[in-house]
Amino acid sequence: MERLIPAEVDVRRLSPHTLAFVGDGVYELMVREMLACEANRTSGELHKLSVGMVRAEAQSAAIETLLPLLTEQEEAVYRRGRNAHTQRTDSDYHRATGLEALFGYLYLTGDIERLRFLFYRIHNI
Repeated sequence: MERLIPAEVDVRRLSPHTLAFVGDGVYELMVREMLACEANRTSGELHKLSVGMVRAEAQSAAIETLLPLLTEQEEAVYRRGRNAHTQRTDSDYHRATGLEALFGYLYLTGDIERLRFLFYRIHNI
């Protein structure tokens, strides 16, 4: 799989908030696709399930699973996202932002196989 919009981008110049913005969408799309492929449910049921999986607390738990698997570069991207300045103070939100930044980074660098591997590890696929 390749990126949906193959525009050139230097991800090193993107803010952690921008990486997290993209990663939020990527992660949610992966969750939605996974749920849709598991069973034919109503859109209301799918929405309820997906919200539970993409909320900050769930993403915070997910990154704890992934931390031992991350490369040095991936861990640096995660930390940039986690430490990005925001008005929120809860640690789950910061860890979730770090996970989203990592997913945005992997997607924008075109490392779809690594993105898929990490997603599968989170969801035991």
